[in-house]
Amino acid sequence: MTGVGEAVPSERYNETFDRFIEVLGQITFEDLIDSGSLDTLLDSILPKCQGLRALEAAFDVAAHDLWGKIDGRPLYAHFGADCKKTPLTSYTIGIDNLDVIREKVEEADPYPILKVKLGSEHDQDIIRTIRNTTDKLIRVDANEGWNLDKAQTMCEWLSTKNVEFVEQPLPVQMLDETSELKKRSPLKIIADENCIDSKDIPRIAHAFHGINIKLMKCGGLREAYRMIQLARELNLEIMLGCMIETSVANTAAAHLSPLTDYADLDGHILIENDPYLGVRVEEGKLILPSSPGLGIYLR
Repeated sequence: MTGVGEAVPSERYNETFDRFIEVLGQITFEDLIDSGSLDTLLDSILPKCQGLRALEAAFDVAAHDLWGKIDGRPLYAHFGADCKKTPLTSYTIGIDNLDVIREKVEEADPYPILKVKLGSEHDQDIIRTIRNTTDKLIRVDANEGWNLDKAQTMCEWLSTKNVEFVEQPLPVQMLDETSELKKRSPLKIIADENCIDSKDIPRIAHAFHGINIKLMKCGGLREAYRMIQLARELNLEIMLGCMIETSVANTAAAHLSPLTDYADLDGHILIENDPYLGVRVEEGKLILPSSPGLGIYLR
């Protein structure tokens, strides 16, 4: 039996493929020997990833895939999730010139929810262009691109444009300002860069309505599940997000999606060289594979 995982490095967190290869070269076969349980294996191997969260995620996902195959159960069963209760995923529209944005919106026709990247000098023009093309629900990701005054102005304006929430409107270091924005904004505020793993949640809970969990950011499924449990205890909403993962990591995250409120798991849709088949998207809804483990197959 083989467990498959995936690591996607992020420059923001000082991760590179070269660094991953270097660290992998220091991990021996003995480090990967079955210790008797999934948790014991992860406790043994993850510290050897030297703090590289995406590399931790690769081992974590591969281990979960393998254990699911050994148990003969899909991962959603391992986490006690109902495979029929997956949310709709959004489809991401990146910052670009208005003609390209218009084309991307048209390409996104099968998907009922758009995630729109903002944080530019032309944010309102971008939204107007999209609204001239479609009235679909929009989720905005400002990528730390605003200050408090602009964020308040934009949130008030966006609330009239069928926008559901705004993700990470202010820079990470402006937590007090984000807390103030939460009081003023007619839209919900969701944390991304302010929430890396479960240790961050109690510290930022007062400033946000919810959090965005990404496997590459938190280090894998086990930590993501901890984050879901803690967020629920603190009455925070939960979104599962991604970076540029293939069907490997996005299928892994999708197995947790019935436990969350929102999904932005479209990385495998936005690339042309996805090597695996796994989670499907039908009219925006995530459809989980039922095979043991991740349930992915090579194309």
